[in-house]
Amino acid sequence: MCRLLAYLGPPVSLQRLLLEPPHSLLHQSFAPRRQRHGTINADGWGVGWYDMDRRSEPARHRTPRPMWADRSFASWSGLVGSSAVLAAVRSATPPAPVEESGTPPFTAGSWLFAHNGAVEGFRTEVGAKLRRLVSDRRMAGVEGASDSELLFALVLDHLDQDASAGEALSEVVRSVLELTSARLNLVMTDGRCIAATACGDSLWVLSDVGLAEGGSLVASEPCDDEPGWQVVPDGSLVAATAQELSVTGLRRPATTLR
Repeated sequence: MCRLLAYLGPPVSLQRLLLEPPHSLLHQSFAPRRQRHGTINADGWGVGWYDMDRRSEPARHRTPRPMWADRSFASWSGLVGSSAVLAAVRSATPPAPVEESGTPPFTAGSWLFAHNGAVEGFRTEVGAKLRRLVSDRRMAGVEGASDSELLFALVLDHLDQDASAGEALSEVVRSVLELTSARLNLVMTDGRCIAATACGDSLWVLSDVGLAEGGSLVASEPCDDEPGWQVVPDGSLVAATAQELSVTGLRRPATTLR
């Protein structure tokens, strides 16, 4: 459906992180190796990054074009560096339209969010039930028609009630699965922490080695074949900062990887 990548650590150029690895996010847009649903991710892509010395809100670049067709990004990505990045390539779930409003990452305040998966029945009564769970405030910020953006609105409602990022993602996964079957690999960051769920598709982590030396990386699949990548079991929650990364089974104690 989609491929995701979130990074926290020493400043790195967007080119180094997203274009240069042998199985980079660019490569995953047309030849993913671990994707369980769909074959390519040609329905848009986006990247958000932070410069905390200037503001807490991220910058964002996104387009409904395939990542491989975004030649302008390739021209400037080597000039932009960041210590916190979230990027995704999209394969839209039919009949969702291919348009910028449905392209990840989504943003609100200091948060970036992306979703790999699909909510069964979203275009019928399930979608209507989920919309009724969203507050008027957060519903007013929904621009498009994708299930991903509505999931983000639900996450934001939990954050508004002082939930942590991990708690917010876990609660949204629980709420959706009470209504329908779904694939819910969710990832979010505020530039200081990453929270992600493995629920129905592949998720991997890399901690303090290789591309994530001195930091943490969460991705739908490994960007290279270097040692250190660890698969995240289905039904897990990942919590990471630049200094540490842990994986918690949704009903099990946390396993600290660093």
